[in-house]
Amino acid sequence: MSAADPSAAVPPPAPFPLDASGRVHPSAQTRAAAFLLCAHGTLATRLAPTVLGPVHTAGQVVLHGAYWREMEICSLLSRATSWTFDAALPFLTPRWEAAFLPAPVRPGGTLVEDQMIDLSAFGHAVYGGIRPATLLPPKADPTDPFALALGMLEFESSRLIQGQIAVLKSPALASRRPAVVAAVEFRLTQIRTLWNEACADF
Repeated sequence: MSAADPSAAVPPPAPFPLDASGRVHPSAQTRAAAFLLCAHGTLATRLAPTVLGPVHTAGQVVLHGAYWREMEICSLLSRATSWTFDAALPFLTPRWEAAFLPAPVRPGGTLVEDQMIDLSAFGHAVYGGIRPATLLPPKADPTDPFALALGMLEFESSRLIQGQIAVLKSPALASRRPAVVAAVEFRLTQIRTLWNEACADF
């Protein structure tokens, strides 16, 4: 991470605090899950139009699978989290939602290419830019549903990011390489900064 990276100004998150039973504290679960649901929910929303029609290409197969995995991640995480009141969420959530809206990319191609570059860059950042499961302390209860959900999320992210990488490096976007690099760097910095800020209270 370069010194010019804005996310470098925000300290990386500390490990999740545990309660007396060894489970992740509900306050940490709530804040982390709210951010993750916002990010993965955004991906699901943006992928939804791709599953409406017939599947004719390999790319559509990838997008179709990614959509349903995002829905599974959101469903499991929302149910495995021990939710508690967080006074900051009414202020944080709109900021996250605004940041996750489609972002412009460097000009030089079609609107469809621009949308694909930003969506894939955003997915790449969500899957690879943050790793919530690494914040689980060694003494965390391995049967904690929240911890298990984060483990599943980590596994699925490691699979889903391969599809994003394939799209970003595809021959169809070869002429847009500067736009791809810039979009990936922007989304990685954005996601890491917001995640670090969200977890700062831990």
